[in-house]
Amino acid sequence: MLGLSQVRIKRLFAYSTISHVGFILLALTINSIESIQAFIFYLMQYSISNLNAFIILISIGFSLFYYSNDTEEYKQLAEKDNSPIQLVSQLKGYFYINPALALSLTITIFSFVGIPPLIGFFAKQMVLSAALDSGYVFMALVAILTSVISAVYYLNIIKQIFFYQPDYKINEDTKNLSLHANIVRDYSFTAESEKLTFKVDSIVLSSPLTLTISSLTLIIVIFMFIPGE
Repeated sequence: MLGLSQVRIKRLFAYSTISHVGFILLALTINSIESIQAFIFYLMQYSISNLNAFIILISIGFSLFYYSNDTEEYKQLAEKDNSPIQLVSQLKGYFYINPALALSLTITIFSFVGIPPLIGFFAKQMVLSAALDSGYVFMALVAILTSVISAVYYLNIIKQIFFYQPDYKINEDTKNLSLHANIVRDYSFTAESEKLTFKVDSIVLSSPLTLTISSLTLIIVIFMFIPGE
């Protein structure tokens, strides 16, 4: 319930973890073959989804280096310099800035909610099926109720990303900034180097970040083709 009032996205993910841990403990408590399989699978899929969510948040912070956020809510944060993305409102209209990252985060959040046919749906289905087969009807109803509650604050993030225009403006300090680099053809000090000048808006996410996000997002999506334990 406390997740409904959160404005900080990392705290919101922390409160959502409580709900997911409830599903994990429910599967572990039942203690049947089906529930143990559900426990292991839920743990794996949640680790993948949660890792992807936080890597995407880090990447969004990198991608907003070129912009400035002048909202009063962000200015009043005591630790505003500790992390580029702290508030849910900072994701407002992000789809119009970087559609690929916005869609990856949306897929991950839908997996948290348990929307079919994403991997999170199959995990919750396995836990609830094991609970009902063992006669835990009341606990299954509680688990479904907590999923509905968590869906409310998850969908609020989606609303911020897609249904609003962004508040970000190009940072005047970086708008006309020219950066310089040297491309060295090999590692010897005598090698010829090529000088390169570029603008801040030419900076893109590194290959390891994009590869990791793409791989984790694809795992979340394509599991529907192999929906087994």
